[in-house]
Amino acid sequence: MTAYAIGHIRPETMNEDILRYIETIQATMDPFGGRFLVHGGGPVEVLEGSFTSSLVIIAFPDMERARAWYASEAYQEILPLRTRHIEGDVFLAEGVPPTYDATRTAARIRKEAGL
Repeated sequence: MTAYAIGHIRPETMNEDILRYIETIQATMDPFGGRFLVHGGGPVEVLEGSFTSSLVIIAFPDMERARAWYASEAYQEILPLRTRHIEGDVFLAEGVPPTYDATRTAARIRKEAGL
């Protein structure tokens, strides 16, 4: 099942550390099959609420490889280049299969809740 590393980040002023992080992150993802789906910078169309940050979404073949990438020596080595200058929330989330149907999920929740 595809897994995603998602970052909701609030970048500070660009500097050499952040540029070095951006220049080297891809090499840390490659051994784990990671690829950017969204990498900040682009326009975000806010439909509800407010969003003044940047969004990063990285896809991995599965949760095991996503976790292994984040814990890898190569990524941990460059991580401080970002965390010293950028606040935000970063998390891993597992995707759903191609056959996922929200109506079945709603039915299960109704049954479990007695509704």
